[in-house]
Amino acid sequence: MHSRWKSTVASAAALVTAALPMGVGSTAKAAPPNCPSLYVVAVPGTWETSDKDPGKGMLTGVTYNLPGNVRTDYVTYAATAFPWEGDIYGRSKQEAVDRTRGMIGAMAKRCGATRFALLGYSQGADAAGDVAASIGTGLGVVPANRVALVGLIADPRRSPTDQLIGPPVGGAGASGPRVGGFGWLTPKTYTFCAVGDLYCSMPNGDFAGRIGGLLVQLSNPDPGKIGNYQQEVSTLVNDALAAGGVGLLNNQITTTEYNQRKKQIDDFLKSGIHQSYPRYTVDPTGATALTWLHQRLVDAAHS
Repeated sequence: MHSRWKSTVASAAALVTAALPMGVGSTAKAAPPNCPSLYVVAVPGTWETSDKDPGKGMLTGVTYNLPGNVRTDYVTYAATAFPWEGDIYGRSKQEAVDRTRGMIGAMAKRCGATRFALLGYSQGADAAGDVAASIGTGLGVVPANRVALVGLIADPRRSPTDQLIGPPVGGAGASGPRVGGFGWLTPKTYTFCAVGDLYCSMPNGDFAGRIGGLLVQLSNPDPGKIGNYQQEVSTLVNDALAAGGVGLLNNQITTTEYNQRKKQIDDFLKSGIHQSYPRYTVDPTGATALTWLHQRLVDAAHS
C-alpha cells in the first residue's frame, strides 16, 4: 500500500510538471522586451543638431536601412563652436560626451546582451572618439568586448596611428591625438579623413593651428584630465622646439602669416571638403566613406 501511494504521488507530480509552462519554477530571467541585438549611437557634427532641433545630418548616410533588430539613436546636444552661439566648443562637446555615455549606459543596464556601435562626424566624432577611447582603455560605461564598431568621420583628434580608411593624409587632427589612443577598441575603430580636411589633417608643421585646436579643447577643461592636458601641451612644445624653436612659432603668427592663414581657412571652408564624405571614395570598389561604414554596420548586425 505504501509503495502504491508513493507511485501515485510521483505520477501526479509528473503530470503537474508536464502541464506547467516552460520555465515555471526556474529563477532564470528572460531578456527584457525590445532589446536590440546592436545599438547604434550616432553623434552629429557642429550645427547639424541642437537641444531644440534634433537633426541628424551626415550620419544618416550610414544608418539607413539597417537590419531589423538594430536600433539607432542620435545624440542631441548644443553642437555649437563659438561663445556668441550660447555654448563654447568645449562645453558643447562635453554635453555630447555625457549624453552619449548616458545612452550607452542606460541600454547596457537594461539589455545585458546588446552590443554597441558608436558613430560620429566632425565635433560628433570628437565626442564619440573620446567615449570610445575611455571604453577601450577600461574607463568607460561598458566593457570593450560589448562594442562591435566605432566609426569616426573628420575626427578633430585623429592620430596618424589610427586605422584610416581611404587615401593617406598627412598631419593629425587640429586638436591633437588622444593620449592613450583607443586601447582594446583599436582594431574596431575606423577613421575617415578626406585629403585637405583641416579638421582631421592639420599639417605637422602648423604649430599655430595645433595650438588653436588645443585651446578649443581646453575651452571647458575637465579637472580629471589635467594630466592628459599637460602631456598634450608638452608634446606640442617639444615638437615646436625640435622643428625650430619659439622663433618658428613667432613666424607663424605674424601679420603676414595671419593673412595667409585666413586665406587658407577661407579657401578650405569654400571648398566643401569637410562636407565631401558622401562622395569621398575610400576603396577600389568605389565605396564612399558613408557606404563603406554602412556595410560594416550591416556586417556587425549579422555577426
